Amino acid sequence: MQLIGYLDSPFVRRVAISMQFLGIEYEHRELSIFRNFEEFRAINPTVKVPTLVLDNGLFLIDSTLIIDYLETQCAGRRLMPGDSEAYATALQYVGVAMVGMEKVAQIIYETTQRPVERQHAPWLERLRTQLGGALELMELIVAEQAGGGSRWLYGEQLTHADISLAVAWRFIQFTECVSFDPADFPALSSFSARAEALPQFQACPPTS
Repeated sequence: MQLIGYLDSPFVRRVAISMQFLGIEYEHRELSIFRNFEEFRAINPTVKVPTLVLDNGLFLIDSTLIIDYLETQCAGRRLMPGDSEAYATALQYVGVAMVGMEKVAQIIYETTQRPVERQHAPWLERLRTQLGGALELMELIVAEQAGGGSRWLYGEQLTHADISLAVAWRFIQFTECVSFDPADFPALSSFSARAEALPQFQACPPTS
């Protein structure tokens, strides 16, 4: 299998780290949707990251769909809590983290792919408000977990909720077009730093 896309994308990185935890071997192919557009288009006409190319030549897109395939068809196990209520909350947490990633990506596209005079200030303000809301929820989620005394959100084993929250915060912190003080999100900052120190995260460093 080939995982295509740079690890500066949190969506690509989320898949790569999940594959590390699931013990799935893969080839990582760094192609940019901008610099390598035509080469990428020859593989996947939608030119979307992440793209997972299977050994039979089929390709999958969307990080959540890719992870679902990897867990159900390759690993035979899921990085999610088994209890139905915990499973639902984990999905909610993943969704909040994904919103944070998506809003930053939209801000990047608006501020880097449009001339300044054509950027729409009310739209950017709305995106930043949505991002701020996601960050407030992410901080609350992790702070409540810390108060419970467990190492991760659901005990001693990481789930996709943990991975997604940590990856989202790392992406937000190192994106130049948004600025948030880590001191305003102490629980989230500490949580993400602990996750980033793990070998599975270290094996997938963000690139540019």
